[in-house]
Amino acid sequence: MEEQKSRMPLLSDAFPEMKVQTTHGPMTLPGDLAGGWFVLFSHPADFTPVCTTEFVAFQKRYDQFKELDCTLVGMSVDQVFSHIKWIEWIKSELDVEIEFPVVAANDSIAMKLGLLHPGKGSNTVRAVYIVDPAGAIRLIMYYPQEIGRQVDEIVRAVKVLQISDAKKVAMPAGWPDNELIKDHGIISPATDMKTAAKRAQEYECFDWWFCHKSLD
Repeated sequence: MEEQKSRMPLLSDAFPEMKVQTTHGPMTLPGDLAGGWFVLFSHPADFTPVCTTEFVAFQKRYDQFKELDCTLVGMSVDQVFSHIKWIEWIKSELDVEIEFPVVAANDSIAMKLGLLHPGKGSNTVRAVYIVDPAGAIRLIMYYPQEIGRQVDEIVRAVKVLQISDAKKVAMPAGWPDNELIKDHGIISPATDMKTAAKRAQEYECFDWWFCHKSLD
């Protein structure tokens, strides 16, 4: 039972409840962000080059996340004083003002989220959790410490999750520029012969199991 409680969160799990200290003050997750999407992303350490490039990249796309009703939350096991000083440095030296809160996690919080991978050292790995308005984890990404993230892909992931939910479709690789169906959504394959026989009359199809439609 104890092992089950301490395992890494999985897709569709409820985001673990936690009270945290952030650069914007105390916060309860996911409760304080209920009703909207949020992206929590961890970084190994403040005042490190790759993490600095990532923070700038996330901030440069801050308005895009905001348009998606999606809150950004950063996190590492550094103390909040370190977060504040680093954010001040980014502002003064790089002229980028970090607008999202940054959580000062401890090992207990990091373990709840599966951010400590012994084979990659004692710092938190680069993880991304995308959480929906009901508090369910919808997407998880892990990156090693030496590789920075592609933040545009995280923006895209939030967008396609929202469209998939709203339109009840699956989303193709590289949407909205898929090589086969461009910006269309994919219809769930038929599960009986009668439905399969009608698919080609209802949608654009390569075959009855691969049909798609415009999302307009």
